[in-house]
Amino acid sequence: MLLDCSAIGEAHFGERFPTIAERLREYGIRPGKDPVPVVPAAHYMCGGVGVDLDGRTEIDGLFAIGEVACTGVHGANRLASNSLLEALVFAHRAALVPPDEPNGAFPSTPPAPRGSLSGEDTGVILDHEWDSVRRLMWDYVGLVRSRERLDRAVERLALLRKDVERLVGSLAPTPDLGELRNLALVGLLLAESARSRLESRGLHFLVDHPGAEAPARETWARLEGDRVKIERVLLADGGREGTS
Repeated sequence: MLLDCSAIGEAHFGERFPTIAERLREYGIRPGKDPVPVVPAAHYMCGGVGVDLDGRTEIDGLFAIGEVACTGVHGANRLASNSLLEALVFAHRAALVPPDEPNGAFPSTPPAPRGSLSGEDTGVILDHEWDSVRRLMWDYVGLVRSRERLDRAVERLALLRKDVERLVGSLAPTPDLGELRNLALVGLLLAESARSRLESRGLHFLVDHPGAEAPARETWARLEGDRVKIERVLLADGGREGTS
């Protein structure tokens, strides 16, 4: 697919979008004159974490704002410009919330790592596992999905999570290791949630079920131990359909 920006003109395009223009010129494309190649790209997280009007989540002390938060302000489909309003308004509201008083003892120190991997081995392993999650989500849990792909995604992500947890127990804690752990968990929650929906709605298109269910329902996924609990919420009356 090619984007025709000739109506804007090369000079105005460069003034209006200098960073994009510079990048395009690196590839020999004159923006505003030459057709610009367009390829698929993943969008940001589309409103998954439940929050109140001050950005609070279910976890004490944890706030979420912007595209990752499910506020309902802009409905089900979240676009880039929508999140600007949410980030501004909810960041301000969250900043006004007074901090809670410390409650209870601090968590105990985690046990020392048991493994003896070299730094080079650790980097290779983390890079490989991170790329495995990314490719799996892109191929199996993209905008267009099928039941078969979602089944495979859930099965493989569950195994990946077990592998990552073993790494957590054998390696010294690092930001990269923590990010990999979070990626595997969020990926599994997304895949399980998507698999529970037998319809196509908004950004979610399931080739096995191209139509939308009525009435509309929200799908909430929570981790309970080693299981992912799926809850369907009827939007019409706020009632809860059941869990699986």
